[in-house]
Amino acid sequence: MSTMTVRYLDGDRFAIGVRDHTITVDQPLADGGEDTAPTPTELLVASLASCVAFQARRYLARHHLPTTGLTVTADYTLGSQPARVTDIRIDIQLPDTVSRPSGSTRCSR
Repeated sequence: MSTMTVRYLDGDRFAIGVRDHTITVDQPLADGGEDTAPTPTELLVASLASCVAFQARRYLARHHLPTTGLTVTADYTLGSQPARVTDIRIDIQLPDTVSRPSGSTRCSR
């Protein structure tokens, strides 16, 4: 079992301990924070996008395909009452030299 610890710093800032790393979160100025770091919600989306990118890179490497130029973009929509992520769109841009399915210019889900 792995453990992460979230420690209150000040204002709306928290430090997240992950193994020997520290990630800080905050809120934008407009929401009462100091905008010193991403929000927890932004980290949620970033975590999903980076996991997709990691798995895509592993897939390309496993099949001896180029990885240079691999890009993953996450677009998301925030809802309110209660505040939440209502929609996430993940777009995977493969390297130009990787062939795509017929009629497709990029892979997205």
